[in-house]
Amino acid sequence: MNLETSILSYFADLEDPRIERNRAHPLSNIVSIAILGMICGADNWVALEEYGKAKADWLGTFLDLSTGIPSHDTFGRVFRWLDEQAFQARFVEWMSANCQATSGQVVAIDGKKLRRSHDRQHHRDGIWMVSAWASENQMVLGQIKVDNKSNEITAVPQLLAQLDLAGCVVTVDALNTQTNIAQQIINADADYIMAVKGNQGNLHEDLQQLFEGFEEVSYRDVSYETAHSKHRGHGRDEYRQVWVVSKPEYRQYLRQSSQWVNLNSLIKLVAVRYSPATDKMETTTRYFISSWVASAQGFLKAIRDHWQIENGLHWVLDIAFREDDSRIRKDHSPQNMALIRHIALNLLKQEKSLKVGIAIKRQRARWDNKYLEKIVCS
Repeated sequence: MNLETSILSYFADLEDPRIERNRAHPLSNIVSIAILGMICGADNWVALEEYGKAKADWLGTFLDLSTGIPSHDTFGRVFRWLDEQAFQARFVEWMSANCQATSGQVVAIDGKKLRRSHDRQHHRDGIWMVSAWASENQMVLGQIKVDNKSNEITAVPQLLAQLDLAGCVVTVDALNTQTNIAQQIINADADYIMAVKGNQGNLHEDLQQLFEGFEEVSYRDVSYETAHSKHRGHGRDEYRQVWVVSKPEYRQYLRQSSQWVNLNSLIKLVAVRYSPATDKMETTTRYFISSWVASAQGFLKAIRDHWQIENGLHWVLDIAFREDDSRIRKDHSPQNMALIRHIALNLLKQEKSLKVGIAIKRQRARWDNKYLEKIVCS
């Protein structure tokens, strides 16, 4: 395998956190084996050591293994101490070079808790990783650690600052519907779609009353667009309908409208889910504000694309990578291991020749070095 043409080259110049006398194994070896092992199903330090031993002959064709395979303790120590911000910066650099964002692409921002990363000895709760997910490319663009869910508000601006978002539509949940985040997205030459709940003062109440007024007159003399979709899957039927108004006079009904930079569109979404098995119907109504000017169908798709991060990222990390079972918790190691999982997931999604799920791709890569090379050098 040619390291110069692979993702591994992006991490070759990371600063080694170890003192000189403890550098028996080159940092590049440790990082390379960790990424390759994660792709192949090695989800913890012991598994990475065993993967390295099992594949030593092949690894030795492109890595200097004169000092052997690092022990599981060495993997653990290095990733505890490795600068997470420098590691993340290399990841973003790789993604910028290999995943060009297209105009109008939805970039969803959402957080996920690493459930078993808590450290009771040091009274530390499990960490949250906030990720940026490119809906069209189906890849993680970047991520950042926060200590708890409420701190997403301060972490999201840091994450956005790392990314090239020009031309994209950034979607956030209600927690991150903040005027400063909207301003930052606009400053990045992107647009925002922000969910609105009760956390934004009277904004939710104003949107609710505005659309209720439209409904009372059956949208007569109202300039609006609407679109709907039907979907069947997971044993249930789902119907969605969206209403969008964009005329400036409608925004005057919002007491806080002037606080939201480039506010253009007000959106109401109704989702009806029906389960034939239980004969149960559930209806939810949500509201959004947006700087984007698009058709109702465009908003319907963009809002649905936001939730791809649940199925395309969070669910896959839980099921295929068993992320919630990981007991890695010391110092920088939980977030560094989360980043290695994201690298592996992006590479596996980027490889399109094998039409199977992520778990099967990981097995194939473990069995077939040629396929693994294809993944890493694609």
